[in-house]
Amino acid sequence: MPNFLTIDYLKHGTSIQIRAYQVLIENEVMSQIASYHPVLVGTIPIDIAIENSDLDIICYWKNKKEFIEKLQLCFGKHPSFSIRELSLDGKKTVVANFLLEEFEIEIFGQDKPTEEQNGYKHMIIEHEILTKKGASFRQEIIQLKQSGYKTEPAFALLLGLEGNPYLALLKYTLSNSY
Repeated sequence: MPNFLTIDYLKHGTSIQIRAYQVLIENEVMSQIASYHPVLVGTIPIDIAIENSDLDIICYWKNKKEFIEKLQLCFGKHPSFSIRELSLDGKKTVVANFLLEEFEIEIFGQDKPTEEQNGYKHMIIEHEILTKKGASFRQEIIQLKQSGYKTEPAFALLLGLEGNPYLALLKYTLSNSY
């Protein structure tokens, strides 16, 4: 399994992974927020991206105000920059969005270590499932995404999971039922 805690693995990936790596490195995105333990998650790292897939970066902050100020300082001048605060699963959350070259960027931060955040857990679980199920399963996921499904609901559908797909996917791997 690639070391998803860095973006180095992208250098040797698909064309979209290589391009994502170039954009993130050339614009110093990860280095500017390095103190917040950024991790690229979502569809691009696990090679199920479709056209218009964004770059999702999760972060771990201890001081929300400082994190917001850092995001505004580093990325506030990028096109379509927005930042909002919300509560997600009872956790205070900060989400910033902006455009960077051809990519939409979403930086998601919580007062929770990145490896414990659901975005990271989902990606690891999905990577394991894709590895086990093979290329045809990967293509089915991509086709569902192209027809409008979000990632976790697409996995839940193909795996026959019921209920909230985001929670079901977390439980699915915990039970090792695949």
